[in-house]
Amino acid sequence: MVEQVAKRAGEFDLIHFHIAQLHFPIARRLATPHLTTLHGRLDLPELVPLYREYRELPLVSISDAQRHPLPHAGWVGTVHHGLPSDVLRFQPDPGGYLAFLGRISPEKRVDRAIAIAIAAGCRLRIAAKVDNVDREYFDREIRPLLDHPMIDFIGEIDETEKGAFLGGARALLFPIDWPEPFGLVQIEALACGTPVIAFRGGSVEEILDSGVTGFIVDNVEEAVDAVRRLDRISRRTCREVFELRFSVRRMALDYVRIYKALAGAASAGDLVA
Repeated sequence: MVEQVAKRAGEFDLIHFHIAQLHFPIARRLATPHLTTLHGRLDLPELVPLYREYRELPLVSISDAQRHPLPHAGWVGTVHHGLPSDVLRFQPDPGGYLAFLGRISPEKRVDRAIAIAIAAGCRLRIAAKVDNVDREYFDREIRPLLDHPMIDFIGEIDETEKGAFLGGARALLFPIDWPEPFGLVQIEALACGTPVIAFRGGSVEEILDSGVTGFIVDNVEEAVDAVRRLDRISRRTCREVFELRFSVRRMALDYVRIYKALAGAASAGDLVA
């Protein structure tokens, strides 16, 4: 696929890659302006020499926090994700449960979500898939916690079920324990008007405004207290913040500005890449 892109590169004004670093050796040799958006975690030691070697390639991060491990890479911007405004509908009246949506894995810390819900005396609904690599962790660490009467494990849900699940929740619990590059579920919740209670780390402080669209906490005790203060958060404001900051139109316009800058640099003979 990358070879086909290289052969046809002259047909395009700009090429936008989303395949991590797979294309770097070929991209370096392209005359056509190009851009790479990185979507994964970058705090892996083996990436340091790789991105040092290809430091002239123009990169976009999906959060400022994502780029911290590689400050000398060829960053040309940060573009937060966006969603179509009509995909998830605003729900002003939530149900009586907390929600966890994502993967069952050590870094997502559903065990923290369970502890928060039980301590707060609030039902927790868990919509999560279990990948094969995390099956042993699930069986050993998480399955024994699911017997509590306030915990409802419903498994993986599809896109058609997501709006009702998130919109019906009092809050989304996002108790991460890793440098989350973005965390799309945060803005999915905000699109529904659902506030987020998130542990500090990674992109969280860029996405959430603590006290406005949810609460940013540092431990389970603070999260339990946040559950008890959810009535201070306006669900209408959560939706308005989503529309202002996380629409697909805003994301597209951010990218168009970067495209124009790279294309202009190329035409002026001063291409970044």
